[in-house]
Amino acid sequence: MSSFRGFSGEMITFFESLKKNNRKEWFDAHRKEYEQFVMEPARAFVLDMGEKLQTIAPGIRAVPKVNQSLFRINRDTRFSKDKRPYKTNLGIWFWEGKRKRMECPGFYFHVADGKLMLGCGMYRFSPELLRSYREEVVHKNHGKKLANVVSRVSGKGYVIGVKHYKKVPRGFDAGHERTELLLYNGLTAMMEQEIPSELFSPAIIDHAFLGFKDMLPIHEWLRDTLG
Repeated sequence: MSSFRGFSGEMITFFESLKKNNRKEWFDAHRKEYEQFVMEPARAFVLDMGEKLQTIAPGIRAVPKVNQSLFRINRDTRFSKDKRPYKTNLGIWFWEGKRKRMECPGFYFHVADGKLMLGCGMYRFSPELLRSYREEVVHKNHGKKLANVVSRVSGKGYVIGVKHYKKVPRGFDAGHERTELLLYNGLTAMMEQEIPSELFSPAIIDHAFLGFKDMLPIHEWLRDTLG
């Protein structure tokens, strides 16, 4: 049973303090606050939000564990010049499909730096999925449907990504009517806003759901077309 009652101002304060004190000694001394103000409400949010999302995407996975719906707070610093050990945001992921969680389309909830970000889709395709995506873009029916979906979702004010390449990939017609979509290496929709008052109450479930529902056509195209 979920006990989600909203996130708290203490969560925001925790991340602000972590940003100023991003080192292991400080985090270890404040681990109890992290558990109480970040992880406990986040786990409850995953359960309630997952149940809500299953009304529009029945196969959605919502698992209130780290490296499942909850992103780990530790940064991977092995190949980065930035050696700060911790992320200073809350990231939550709901996915649908049989592949690994980050190789499936899904919905993303993110709080950081005074902003709430809602996202949908797949941020980066694997090489195999990128090949499949490109073939579907130029497919007579599937590609046309994608163009319509992108137009509908962007028309509601959502930002479509992820445009990465500058040239049409080899083997594809540079004059194709959907050339723009061939430049993407992921397909997402995203919106960002100042943290709404709903974040601090159960109302954030319905608030986020409305955004996810607007972006649903992107999710459905990825799920149904790429599998």
